[in-house]
Amino acid sequence: MLGGRMGGGGVRYRSAEKVKFNPALLKRAFRYVTPYWRQWLLVIVCLIFTSLAGTIPPLLVRHIIDEAIPTGDRLGLSLLALGVVLVPLFAGLVGVGQNYLNTTISQQVMFDLRNALYTHLQKQGLKFFTDSRTGEVMSRLNNDVNGVQDVIRDTLAGVLTNVFVVVSTAIVILAIDWRLALVALGIIPLFIIPTRRVGQARHHIAREAAEQQSVLSSHMQETLSISGAVLVKSFAAEASEAERFRENSLTLMRTQIRRALVGRWFFMFLGLFASIGPALIYWYGGWLVIDGAITVGTIIAFIAYLQRLYGPASQLANVHVDVMGAMALFERIFQYLDIEPDVGERSDARRIGVARGELRFEHVSFEYVPGRPALSDVSFEALPGEMIALVGPSGAGKTTVTYLVPRFYDPTGGAITLDGIDIRDLTLESLRQQIGVVSQEPFLFHSSIRENLLYGRPEATDAELQAACQAANIDELLRNLPEGYDTVVGERGYRLSGGEKQRLALARVLLKDPRILVLDEATAHLDSTSEALVQQALARAMRGRTSLVIAHRLSTILAADRILVLDRGRLVEQGTHAELVSAGGLYARLYETQFRENGRPRASEPMATR
Repeated sequence: MLGGRMGGGGVRYRSAEKVKFNPALLKRAFRYVTPYWRQWLLVIVCLIFTSLAGTIPPLLVRHIIDEAIPTGDRLGLSLLALGVVLVPLFAGLVGVGQNYLNTTISQQVMFDLRNALYTHLQKQGLKFFTDSRTGEVMSRLNNDVNGVQDVIRDTLAGVLTNVFVVVSTAIVILAIDWRLALVALGIIPLFIIPTRRVGQARHHIAREAAEQQSVLSSHMQETLSISGAVLVKSFAAEASEAERFRENSLTLMRTQIRRALVGRWFFMFLGLFASIGPALIYWYGGWLVIDGAITVGTIIAFIAYLQRLYGPASQLANVHVDVMGAMALFERIFQYLDIEPDVGERSDARRIGVARGELRFEHVSFEYVPGRPALSDVSFEALPGEMIALVGPSGAGKTTVTYLVPRFYDPTGGAITLDGIDIRDLTLESLRQQIGVVSQEPFLFHSSIRENLLYGRPEATDAELQAACQAANIDELLRNLPEGYDTVVGERGYRLSGGEKQRLALARVLLKDPRILVLDEATAHLDSTSEALVQQALARAMRGRTSLVIAHRLSTILAADRILVLDRGRLVEQGTHAELVSAGGLYARLYETQFRENGRPRASEPMATR
């Protein structure tokens, strides 16, 4: 929860930063819209029709006032009145179709963006996920992508609608009376002057609101997950976390209020300008009526057209405001899409079929943080079927070795080969299909046991699934559960004990049938009974496979073909158990210390072999 207490993650922006219109960003955003150009053509056809249809009712009203009523034409009056109703009705039906198209396009663009973003994030190495907060990632996938719907449906479609309405209305009023039209159109520039300043403010606040939403999402994800909830309750920190959530929510609320109110003075003046126009038309048009230059119906029609003119004109004046807010949204999405994976796949990468399992580290070095080596010039080989044990103090680099094999990270120096091929020359999928990993805290999805087991091999049969569970010493337990293999394990498998989760994770790996097995502290936190069951399962799992085994409990690796002793990122010793004990180095000291503490045989006494 440290990230939440630090007040947010991700990229931070200075509120004083000047926002510039970015055509390249806008062009990039439009690439997600252009695949649906056919639907957009239909939208434009609908917009043209509804815009033209909207110019007809005021003309009908003009004829009613100037012709039908003065001449007593009852039939003409009835038809004109019917037209005033039917034309907007028909235009409204077309508008429903237009709205359907707008919504469909926006949802399709959201679908494309969300999938592109998720797929891109899946390509990232572990460094990205260790450096990012889950809440921040979820906010970009959910809140930011969902905001695209408003951009496509409201901003883009709104711009097109307003352009057609303003242009069509301007043409009609110029045709009716150019003098009144110049008065009406002369007010429009007053709508546009202040928009740039408001757009800058909207842009900053939109980004700030998105970041605050990320902070709140991160807090919820951390404290409402199983692990977070256990920690909060263990420290009786419910009240403090509720207060911190309240503070974050209050900050977000205030930001959203600022976002809603920014430019309100500007919009108030827009309303004032909109009322000045009709007043001028009544005043100037009244003079023209008195002089007999125009009719009363013309003035009434003009007032109706002003509503069609100033509303869309004021919204067009806000285009810059809306576009700047949309750019803030796309900036956040594209920031993630522009992150280059630190573990990439070469364009000419090759697939590997069934590997033999010969693994070599050749002068491998690695740094999580530049200047602080986690591994330095490590070289060793693991022949097919061998069990290689990794031993050393905490922080020696054991887990780092296991992270490099499936390319969770790439070495900063040296090379790792599988069957003589640099693993960087292999496709990530085919490489990782050869490797099975069981960690000390295996992850289980909140789904059934069967679904968790089939995760790595969905096509496996029930017989294969049962065989894997028998090999992992868990089949009998699972069959005795009320719902058997269809039992839901709960969030992160919390309905199962530590030993049960370990055996279930091992069964999942066995079902995958990898050539290389990586066991990272697989029995570190188990009681003696669970450890014995897991040890038996591990012995079966490692037969015929190349295995890398990490264990603090040295009893789990006494029968290793070779033991690698790491200290401060360097390989300081390697050999069999007997050889290393006889050498009297770091391994002998670690072994002696642990077995004295456990009251077991001393290093000089014989131990059982595998």
